Amino acid sequence: MRAQTRQGLRSSTRQQGGRRRRAVSAAVAVAIGVMTLGALAPPAASAARPDAVQQSLNALVRDDGMPAALASVQDRNGRIRTYTAGVGDLTTGSKVPRDGQVRIGSNTKAFTAVVVLQLVGEGKIGLDATVDTYLPGLVRGKGIDGRRITVRQLLQHTSGLPEYGIHVDDDEIRNRYFEPRELLDIALRYKADAAPGTTWGYSNTNYVLAGLIVQKVTGRPLAEEMDRRIIKRIGLRHTYFPTPGEMTIREPHPHGYHRNPANTPLRDFTEMDPSVGWAAGQLISTNSDLNRFFTALLAGRLLPAAQLAEMRTTVPAGTSGLRYGLGLTSRPLSCGGVYWGHGGDIAGYETRGGVTDDGRAANVAVTSIPTDKAATQHVKDAVDRALCG
Repeated sequence: MRAQTRQGLRSSTRQQGGRRRRAVSAAVAVAIGVMTLGALAPPAASAARPDAVQQSLNALVRDDGMPAALASVQDRNGRIRTYTAGVGDLTTGSKVPRDGQVRIGSNTKAFTAVVVLQLVGEGKIGLDATVDTYLPGLVRGKGIDGRRITVRQLLQHTSGLPEYGIHVDDDEIRNRYFEPRELLDIALRYKADAAPGTTWGYSNTNYVLAGLIVQKVTGRPLAEEMDRRIIKRIGLRHTYFPTPGEMTIREPHPHGYHRNPANTPLRDFTEMDPSVGWAAGQLISTNSDLNRFFTALLAGRLLPAAQLAEMRTTVPAGTSGLRYGLGLTSRPLSCGGVYWGHGGDIAGYETRGGVTDDGRAANVAVTSIPTDKAATQHVKDAVDRALCG
């Protein structure tokens, strides 16, 4: 998720960053090139002759200063390969857990959007109904009126609602528990970024409201609906929505690190309260589970055809070829076509990836948010190599 909280929470659509320190600790340097493969992986992809994905991860550690990088790649035949580079803990130099859990930030938005669209398919939510239909009188502010903002505009980031994340600092993000209504209240102190429906503009506030609508319509917690409707349904065994106050990561995981400003030392941000993300960025998962989720989604296993088509109807988002649907993005591939996914940042971790219509899937995670444009592009390039290789 992108909340430009001096870098604490950011989105899959980040275009720019600050200066980047490229020094890499000795512990990281000696660990470059660690790789694990699934049982069906080809012997040619070895430590002596690393393939393109491994080379990309090695470069993210060696050249871009990532403490660790992880990837999971699935080919058209369902064969899965997992990769690691760097170290899982800068203090101890421990190995990166194979397909370890990470905080997946704004990938959470795709899950939230799926729940909303399932409810649309059930006739319980209207995509073109207004926010006031479900949350009457709640959304009011300077140029902000819930009677003029639709559910579709929330999911598509065309509501014009301001971002709350730029108004909380790193220590608040790390240590404070936020109720969803508190996040909304922060945003509503500020004027609208634009009139509803006039332009695309990424704002985590949209998905906080989407989550509140889910809870109002179902009468159940968002986390419970997400677990029932998605996580258990397609067997995501390593994906969960942290409970209130849960600051640790449950399963084996690489430590996550954060620096702010960009030229300051890395700080261990593995343990944090993720409630500042909520419906926009709270989930924990693995690269392989993300591949499974996006594959199931594109295959029609989570949504009726009509709602999946709505989700895949996109608008331009920036200048890099990225397009945004309803909690789902498309990005061009160097080998032709596009891949569908989302991506996400939250202090300590960045994840990028997605799936193609012909069944390829790849997700890459790094254990620090890149702080310059080049490093950000290198993470995206790693995904491209994995899907085009």
